[in-house]
Amino acid sequence: MKEALKKIKLLLLDVDGVLTDGKIIYDDQGLETKFFNVKDGVGIRLLIECGLEVGIITGRVSRVVQHRCANLGIKKVYQGVSNKVATYKKIIEECALSEEEVAYMGDDLPDLPLFDLVGVPIAVADAHELVRKKARIVTRAEGGQGAVREICEMLLKAHELWDKAIAFFYHNT
Repeated sequence: MKEALKKIKLLLLDVDGVLTDGKIIYDDQGLETKFFNVKDGVGIRLLIECGLEVGIITGRVSRVVQHRCANLGIKKVYQGVSNKVATYKKIIEECALSEEEVAYMGDDLPDLPLFDLVGVPIAVADAHELVRKKARIVTRAEGGQGAVREICEMLLKAHELWDKAIAFFYHNT
């Protein structure tokens, strides 16, 4: 698996159930709230700081997601996507990447078509059974509970960037 991870240049993520635990909270005015794991955020920032790209492909549209992505420095943000495969193909063409250079992390049935295309399909621990079966990696952590961080660290180590990632904190204090 380390060899496959070493080829990855772009980590694409679903949002609900991957970056969050899948819960969506609406207040009386219809404003949406999501809970994000700060450790996942640190992992994402480390990937970006070390030169790997991170993107989002999600079926829902949420200003909360836009704010979170802006905060983390994620520039490839695709929301309201009904056809994840078409969006994925557009991304890899724009980035001039091969399929084996992309990992995608999902949790539910809409993610399955991408699992057939990417180099490394990844499921969170609490993903739907079919998603876990198609994944090359299933995280120990559940969605929204550090699963993304787990993968970020695996990628950094496979690319031999872990020491550089740790050094980032020493040089920015």
